[in-house]
Amino acid sequence: MEKKITGADYLYLALYAFAGIGLEMLLVGVIEPILGISLETYTTAQNIVHWIIICIVWLLVGIFLIGLAKKKYSFNIWEYHSKLKAWQYVGIITCLVVSVVSHYMDWEGFKPLLEFQRLGALKFTFQYIYYFFEAFLISLIIIFGQKACEKWFKNEAIPYGGIVLALTWGLMHIASKGSISVGLLSAFGGFLYGAAYLIVGKDYRKALPLICLMFVL
Repeated sequence: MEKKITGADYLYLALYAFAGIGLEMLLVGVIEPILGISLETYTTAQNIVHWIIICIVWLLVGIFLIGLAKKKYSFNIWEYHSKLKAWQYVGIITCLVVSVVSHYMDWEGFKPLLEFQRLGALKFTFQYIYYFFEAFLISLIIIFGQKACEKWFKNEAIPYGGIVLALTWGLMHIASKGSISVGLLSAFGGFLYGAAYLIVGKDYRKALPLICLMFVL
């Protein structure tokens, strides 16, 4: 007898994506120390290699989860197509503005400019490639979290995926950054990314670049 697909199946996928992001902690806390490399003493080359390795890991995790969702649950994240209406463009602009303002408050300045000044052109480029791949896995937490809650609550108008992201990736920043305010701002950002996913009609071709843009600005 074929197993019925439930919300829990999709929630597991969201949590796997979250665990995929957490693999960086394994790289930083276990693998690199074995090799005599410390986060506090990265050279530029070591920093770039670290980013490249974790980007490859995140890409493989994301591809695996997308394929698993399609094969096991017949859920194709690319299936939604949305022709944007006027209100959706307003929503997109609003999400971008709110995201930029929240980052400005967190960083006490315009994030990309501050990071460019701090990192220089070379490291800045690889840092932002790294951000793209993190945003890729973040988007999967949103999609699978949204699908899980829609299965449970039969309501497609609430950004459940953003709530799942806020409670996982967002609040994780309290521990990783040692700051409650940073964690709460990250949680708010996670909710906002989930709202953006719904605003573009769950069209992943539009949601992914929008989430990436909101994430880096």
